[in-house]
Amino acid sequence: MKTLLILGTGCPNCRRLAAATEQAAQNLGLDYQLEKIEEIELILGYGVMRTPALAVDGEVKLSGRVPAVAELEEILSAA
Repeated sequence: MKTLLILGTGCPNCRRLAAATEQAAQNLGLDYQLEKIEEIELILGYGVMRTPALAVDGEVKLSGRVPAVAELEEILSAA
């Protein structure tokens, strides 16, 4: 099971990234758990300076933007 973390304060872009990530994971048929981390101290602990960010199994894969579902599928497939 992959752990997908959305790192962000809950802004509209954070919600868009969460929805797009969930769609990409479902499209790929992944066994996953999606979590949202909104506490600034925890976000900074991942080294993220620009939100929203996506971490897969604890490793930050992107930050500061909301990519298309197709790009998220590529990221999740490679992780």
